[in-house]
Amino acid sequence: MLITLLLYLVLGAFAGVVAGLFGIGGGLLIVPVLIFSFELQGVSPEVLTHMAVATSLATIVVTSTSSVRAHHKHGAVRWELFKPLAAGILLGAVLGVNTAVQLPGAVLQIALGVFALVVAVQMALNLKPGAGDQVASKVELGFAGGVIGWASSIFGIGGGTLSVPYLSWRRVVMQQAVATSAACGLPIAVMGALTNIWVGWEADDLPNWSLGYVYLPAFAGIVLASSLTAPIGAKLAHRLSQPMLKKVFALFLVVVGGRFILSNLG
Repeated sequence: MLITLLLYLVLGAFAGVVAGLFGIGGGLLIVPVLIFSFELQGVSPEVLTHMAVATSLATIVVTSTSSVRAHHKHGAVRWELFKPLAAGILLGAVLGVNTAVQLPGAVLQIALGVFALVVAVQMALNLKPGAGDQVASKVELGFAGGVIGWASSIFGIGGGTLSVPYLSWRRVVMQQAVATSAACGLPIAVMGALTNIWVGWEADDLPNWSLGYVYLPAFAGIVLASSLTAPIGAKLAHRLSQPMLKKVFALFLVVVGGRFILSNLG
């Protein structure tokens, strides 16, 4: 148990640095590494991918809380946009978890692999949407929130990869888009984690110390370590070449995405 906790402390430390470096949630790193570590622990292939996604969402509940506070202090969160987005997100997150649990582990890994490759291309080429020609209505924001919550809860991420480009496209300045996206990560994570606990409560083949699909040793280790190392990543971000860092992380995502796709199609 002690060795297991130490493993997840190390993972959390890396996730915190990555989140600080790139300004993204650690889910893009946490989910793949949790899948690999669960495989090494001998967790059943039928549940390990769902556990990785659920545990990642649970950690984002904690890490996004401090992020939202920081952005709110700077007055950067557009709460009038957040409210309709959050309404859609809550419904979308429930639907997303229920979509994920219907998928076999291999299919879910292929979906994760494709998503990782898409994000890798976006990061490597620094692709950004141009500004739209109008401001989003509340109905559109609610629908967009539903899509973002659905996809994010399937992939175990906080949604920034999807919500920041969308808000930028809808003529929200980048600082406010990032801050509002950080706020959106909280309802995604809370609803996603709670739904994963609910639907996984009586799932077969779960290891000891699981709360539904959330694996508590991984949750504790990642939360403890990432909260300490995120500031380190933020400091490094100001000293290192951002374009080069993004290309390196994009390469990591290509390797991970390719591995997920090829190993499950073979």
